[in-house]
Amino acid sequence: MTDNFAPYPSLRDRVVLVTGGASGIGAEHVTQFTRQGAKVAFLDIADTEADALTQTLAAAHLPPPLYLRCDLKNIAALQSAIAEAANRLGPITVLVNNAANDQRHGYEDVTVEFWDERMATNLRHQFFAIQAVAPMMRGAGGGSIINFGSISWHASQGGMPAYTTAKAAVEGLTKGMARDLGPHGIRVNCIIPGWIMTQRQIDLWLTPEAETKLLAAQCLKTKLMPADVARMVLWLASDDSRMCSSQLWVVDGGRL
Repeated sequence: MTDNFAPYPSLRDRVVLVTGGASGIGAEHVTQFTRQGAKVAFLDIADTEADALTQTLAAAHLPPPLYLRCDLKNIAALQSAIAEAANRLGPITVLVNNAANDQRHGYEDVTVEFWDERMATNLRHQFFAIQAVAPMMRGAGGGSIINFGSISWHASQGGMPAYTTAKAAVEGLTKGMARDLGPHGIRVNCIIPGWIMTQRQIDLWLTPEAETKLLAAQCLKTKLMPADVARMVLWLASDDSRMCSSQLWVVDGGRL
């Protein structure tokens, strides 16, 4: 799954920032951008997973990405980490707003504090990361911002109303920022992933019954893997998609 990616010459030496890049889908983004020859920084709070990823890439004789520990709920820390990444690698011209947490929760149990925390975890940092990198992209003559939404609210999935609300809002953020930043050559797109088989998803929710139901809903009868989403991310980051902006890109095996 990792050896048959298309090469994108325009990604070589491009400075890329991935949020939530230590594990799961984010780690796949970091890996594949590194394989493309990009200069990659990633933000996370999972130190053990980040160290393991860096060691894995080093063992494959790939240049190590820059890991910066950052709690994305702390906007001042996020802004500082983005500035540090740019200072060490150069102006960021690709931003992958990947980080999120799909913790399940019943609507009856939601407090004001929990609601605000879920917005901070799944939505707020995406805007402030965009705000921080936009001047760099303007200075570079353009850039690509890739936000991550979710299939969950499109599929009327219950059991996590704060998460689905935040992810629905990501699509509105994408459309509005694409309009505002387009005159500067900055493209803003949103990926809507289906159920991606990260280890967390497998451990917590992939029962035999859930898998049967999932494959029945998909046109393509194959489970989605992180690499399937990374392929779309690479294309949207590259010059091959230079005239694509303000769009929602669904990678779900034909479920919706």
